[in-house]
Parts: sequence; structure tokens; C-alpha cells
Amino acid sequence: MQILGIIPARYASTRFPGKPLVDIAGKSMIQRVYERSQKCHLLNDVIVATDDERIYQHVTGFGGKAIMTSTSHQSGTDRCAEVAGMHPEFGIIINIQGDEPYISPEQISNVILCFDTPDVQLATLVKKIQSNEELFNPNSPKVIVNKNSEAIYFSRSPLPHIRGQEPENWLQNFTYYKHIGIYGYRADVLAQITKLPVSPLEKAESLEQLRWVENGYRIKVAETELETFAIDTPEDLGKLKF
Repeated sequence: MQILGIIPARYASTRFPGKPLVDIAGKSMIQRVYERSQKCHLLNDVIVATDDERIYQHVTGFGGKAIMTSTSHQSGTDRCAEVAGMHPEFGIIINIQGDEPYISPEQISNVILCFDTPDVQLATLVKKIQSNEELFNPNSPKVIVNKNSEAIYFSRSPLPHIRGQEPENWLQNFTYYKHIGIYGYRADVLAQITKLPVSPLEKAESLEQLRWVENGYRIKVAETELETFAIDTPEDLGKLKF
């Protein structure tokens, strides 16, 4: 089955306009993500999906593949669905975050390998939480995983609540996972989930993957020990080491 990696990239970020084009040690962020994605040998192709002509010209300028998409999309998932619809030859779509310049080809492969059986609909990546700072950071979504390695809930709060223990001791009493924002979809399932209305849980937590859970879709989870680092603000650039 053919597998397509799509990197959604928009210019008009509220907290960091022009983020995909920011220079990181001589290369733009989007170029770094693109080149690292290409090193995943399980991907048959990689395409940047953007609604901005500047990003499109930049990507094609360094030899990458890019497609202009609608300006009305509300999420990267919607942007991926538009590109996937143009390429029906691909049965699995991997949504690679365009603001994670450390993304590893191994992490992409981990998500792809979740689709080893035809019943897997969606897949994503998690990592064990190692610090209380991560555990109580609302900008770092947490994932509850069942015994079948499926995500059953995502939250900005640390769940579960450990009864009878002080919060600072929770990590010593339970294994918590944070969500790494890379997704895999079967192409037909991707087309379905983008037609779903915003769900109550999604609206409450501001996490789109809860829409899928709330509508009964199963999300397979792979675990990684590798760290990623998303660039959300210009200040985050100072934490990078290249």
C-alpha cells in the first residue's frame, strides 16, 4: 500500500506569523521538516500542503513538492484530506507537523507500522512523561491508553487523578503519556472524519482528536523514547540546538 507524508504549513500563525519560513541555522523550518521526513524509507512521497504562495514558492525552490490548498481549512487534518483527495493512489496518509524541526524518521516509521492490520483506522505517537513540568503543562496534551494500545482520551489536564496522593507524587504512582502530534490515517477514514461536526469534548479541550474518539473511531498508539520540540513562539527558537 502506498503511503504519503503530508506536511501542512500555513503562514498566518497567530503566535508566530511566517513560522514555516523562519531560518534555523541556514535552512527554513519547513525545509528541515521536509528533509527529515524524506529520510523515512516507509514513505513513498512527501508533500507540503499550504495556502500561502510564499511557502509554496519556497518549497518548490529548494526542490520539494508542494500543493496549494484552500484558505478555509480549520486544521491540518482538513488540509491533509484535500491533498489526499487529489492522490487516490495513497492508502495511508501521515500528517507530519511542520513546526517540529527535530522530527525523526524513526518516529514517522513508528506511526506507519501501526497499520500492520487492516482494522487500524488512525494512529498517533506518545512518549512517557518524565517531569512534573510536563505533566502539569496544559500546552502538552496527555493521552490515556488502553490495554490494546489505543488512545481512549486526550486531555490538557493530568489524567487520571491519583486519589490519596499529592499531585507532586503522581508520576511515582502512575505512568503518564504525552501526545506527540503526528497522525496516521487510512485514506477513507480521513475523508470521513473531516466531515464530522465539532464535538463537545473537542470544544471543551480544544483538541481535534477528541472528535474522532467521541464518534467511535479507534486511534492506535505507538510509543517513542525520542523527544520532539514544537516551535510555537519566536522565543522557542532560542531553545534549539543545530
